[in-house]
Amino acid sequence: MPRISFTQNLQRHVSCPEVSVEGTTIRAALENAFTIYPKLRGYILNDQGGLHRHMAVIVNGEATLDRERLAEPVHSNDEIYVMQALSGG
Repeated sequence: MPRISFTQNLQRHVSCPEVSVEGTTIRAALENAFTIYPKLRGYILNDQGGLHRHMAVIVNGEATLDRERLAEPVHSNDEIYVMQALSGG
């Protein structure tokens, strides 16, 4: 099962230790994590179901490019990291 880790910034707001979940896409894995940690949804996803602009999802060291559908595939041994995106200049 893919393993999802959440940064300390998210864990300040919601208790969300690392979790292994079922899912063959990023969205499916996140939806399963939201069943365990329902309060996370509002921090990670916007009202349309895409990633908030200040969030990033990294799978095995690669940032997801599909921020709206989150349809990129994941496999049973994948590591998914959910974190705040850095911005500024």
